[in-house]
Amino acid sequence: MFSLGIVGAGQFAGSFAKLWRLHPGVGDILVTDLLPDRAARLAADYDLAGALPSYEAMLDSDVDAVAIFTQRWTHGPLVVQALRAGKHVYSAVPMAVSEAEIAAIVKAVRETGLTYMMGETSHYNPAVVYARDRIAEGAFGRLFYAEGDYVHDMDLGFYDAYRYSGGENWKATASYPPLLYPTHSVGGVLGAWQTHAVSVSAIGVTDDRGDGVFDKEVSQFDNDFSNATALFEVAGGGSFRTNEFRRVGYPSHIRESRFRFFGTEGSLEQLATVSCWQDKKGVDDVTEHLRPMPTLAPGDPSLENVAPALRDAFTSGSAPVHDRSRLPKEFAHVSNGHEGSHHFLADDFVTAVNTGCLPPVNAWVAARYTLPGIIAHQSALTGGVRLEIPDFGDSPEAR
Repeated sequence: MFSLGIVGAGQFAGSFAKLWRLHPGVGDILVTDLLPDRAARLAADYDLAGALPSYEAMLDSDVDAVAIFTQRWTHGPLVVQALRAGKHVYSAVPMAVSEAEIAAIVKAVRETGLTYMMGETSHYNPAVVYARDRIAEGAFGRLFYAEGDYVHDMDLGFYDAYRYSGGENWKATASYPPLLYPTHSVGGVLGAWQTHAVSVSAIGVTDDRGDGVFDKEVSQFDNDFSNATALFEVAGGGSFRTNEFRRVGYPSHIRESRFRFFGTEGSLEQLATVSCWQDKKGVDDVTEHLRPMPTLAPGDPSLENVAPALRDAFTSGSAPVHDRSRLPKEFAHVSNGHEGSHHFLADDFVTAVNTGCLPPVNAWVAARYTLPGIIAHQSALTGGVRLEIPDFGDSPEAR
């Protein structure tokens, strides 16, 4: 059993505070936030052990691990700081926003021997779980092509989310480059297909709404791409394509990540409400096998500050394809999230810290889920020039 510090008490933290508070492998939980009222509220809502005044105070405390739920471009330095302070780390996505930051995390994990895990929800997306299982049994034949789309329109929750997290200058950060948030698309493809990307060519679409979002004159990131598409080459032969769309006529509140996998003997394809397995004999509708059952708990305090258009992502239950046998019984009737992934991610981290084993989305895997998008954004900035993607290698247990 270990003690845990939650860093950042925004919209997402409550979903995991609730689970770790119930998990028999976690002891005291503390929380800190730049806004003390938010930290105090999270502590009260989930009966946590208390709040601390700063991140530095958290690292100076005797907590064994920290879970970082801060703004997406802040993760890299905070993770390294925690590892160097002797803390295990769970980090929300993305891993980091530059190759140098990723390298620093991998180096710190290697040198400290501490647990690092990135909480990538697509690793347990039902379509990804299904594809991973079918790949393992050889049903695809040789897999040679895949697609992963993260199609989440700004109008469906993101405006509210950025206003909540960004304060008066929220438009400066709402312009975050789509390809620097790649793990819901790239991670889903690679979470099933055991390979990694080696090169990429990408195209960005300049935004034209004119509302001050995705405007270089306003953007903290000098970014005016609201949509982007990337085509990746993979090790061993084959390719996959990802779309990161923030202006799109698509019901992202129904399904924000969708996947397709094509092999020589079989294929899997998804639309917003339909999933099909196909082979040379015909088509099987596997929609119900991959459909999470809703587990919305009325009055759940973790949903109070979540934009209505985002609530499905925070409250979906498990799908039939999910094997829940390894999960603690305390999770059985608790709301889940992101198509059934939260319970598994929360348990992965607890198991890794308490046993010393690498979590599935460890530092080396997280690098392969994150760095391709960073290089893809560089390609898009140069008009689609094909660029090589550096690789930090297999995780130690996979060698």
